Amino acid sequence: MAKIISIAVPKGGVGKTTTAVNLSASLAIEGEKTLIIDFDSTGSSTICLGFDKKEKTDNIFDVFNFKRAIGEVIFNTELTNLDLIPSKILPTDETRLHKITNNFQLFDHILNQEQFEIYDYIIIDCPPYLQGLTTIALISSDSVILPVKAGRFSLTSINKMIEYISWIKSSYNSRLSLEGILLTMYQPNTIAWKMTSEKLNENFSDLIFNTVIPQNTTLCESEFYGKPGVLIKSNSTGAIAYVKLAQEILSKANIRNNSQAKALSVN
Repeated sequence: MAKIISIAVPKGGVGKTTTAVNLSASLAIEGEKTLIIDFDSTGSSTICLGFDKKEKTDNIFDVFNFKRAIGEVIFNTELTNLDLIPSKILPTDETRLHKITNNFQLFDHILNQEQFEIYDYIIIDCPPYLQGLTTIALISSDSVILPVKAGRFSLTSINKMIEYISWIKSSYNSRLSLEGILLTMYQPNTIAWKMTSEKLNENFSDLIFNTVIPQNTTLCESEFYGKPGVLIKSNSTGAIAYVKLAQEILSKANIRNNSQAKALSVN
């Protein structure tokens, strides 16, 4: 069964889409069959993977609108182990989408269908707000990654997100956990990052990934090429960092699975 990870935080510009695309690509390179689902109305992940949202008419909104079956909106990407469900949500659709997403269990039901059994990981790129699509993504997820960049407002959004995860966990999805807080656009030896890191370590030291994502031009340039950074320049610091992040997540999963296996053998 696939592990479902949402990339979510109620703030724009912190690297949610960059993380969703590059982490998904890195998991695929590590041999994990991975699906990325673009939940953002801007279709940023869709574009970053080379799918022009004007050309791809079959998308996640068609599924919510009962116009397409989920299997009809899954597309292969350049990477063998990476598939995409694109987004194409027009402004005129957003009111209807809000009503549809009031059915909190709809997406969870969709993800329980047979075609998802082939995946090891499902990564959901969430919009920069909590209501609607982000909520149903969290209700359907096993864990959440919170990207954060330097700044006071980013710290505020992390606090808000952790409170929201706790509410989702207690109200709708008891299996939901925090995968980790990810430092993005990291620039060492800057005052802003020094202050941000101190606050994060003061409050969430055990929740922060060991891997940090540096400020890197390859990650920015890759958006224009419609490819993950690892396919543009695999030896760039940004691409290497996301591969390390994928390896860290896989390592944690192996440790957890081994611990569970030992507990079962004892019982």
